[in-house]
This record gives sequence, C-alpha cells and structure tokens, in this order.
Amino acid sequence: QVQLVESGGGLVQAGGSLRLSCAASGRTFSSYTMGWFRQAPGKEREFVASISGGGRYTDYGNSVKGRFIISRDNNKNTAYLQANSLKPEDTAVYYCAAAPDWGRRSPSGYPEWGQGTQVTVSS
Repeated sequence: QVQLVESGGGLVQAGGSLRLSCAASGRTFSSYTMGWFRQAPGKEREFVASISGGGRYTDYGNSVKGRFIISRDNNKNTAYLQANSLKPEDTAVYYCAAAPDWGRRSPSGYPEWGQGTQVTVSS
C-alpha cells in the first residue's frame, strides 16, 4: 500500500500555471504507476495524465495534452503535475492515484488515492 497527499492547488488566472505535487509514503513508490485525475462539480472523474514507475512512459488526456506535464522523482517519493496555459474549464479537484501497473486510464484501475487539491481558474 501507499498513502498519497496532494498539494499545490489554488486560484490562478486563465493563462497561468500551477505545479501540483503528490507525496507518497512507503518504500515501493517506484513500482507504482502514478496518475492524475480531476473532477469538476456534477461531472465524472476524468483522466488527466499518468507516468510509469521508472518515468519512461507518460500518457495524457486529450483535454490537457500539450499543456500539462507529468513527472516524478523516485528519490523523493513524489509525483508532479505541471499545469500550464490554464483555462477556466480546468477548474476541478485534482487527485493523484497509484496503480500497480502501466496503461490504466480508468479511475477503477487505481486502488490508492489522495484526498485531492482544488484548482480554480478564473477568467
């Protein structure tokens, strides 16, 4: 098991940037695929990005491709989401999650979740 804690959310103007962090406990962080999801009020949880355990492979949802960058530092047990060129429609609670293997985009494929961090983008 791994415990996840997100940070870095906040209020930003459209066009701005935020860097979200996901700190993980446990000694096996590098064995997990890390994912970022988001959920806006009244909407389903949406896949944002994922990164493989070693960081070699990344995947992005269509709505953020080219604007967001996922990364990880296994020495620090931390995953990151650099969100650039933010739009009001990016407003949501952002969650990090951990999965035992690569290639999952569905929230049901991620057994471990953080508590979420709010991102609000003003127009």
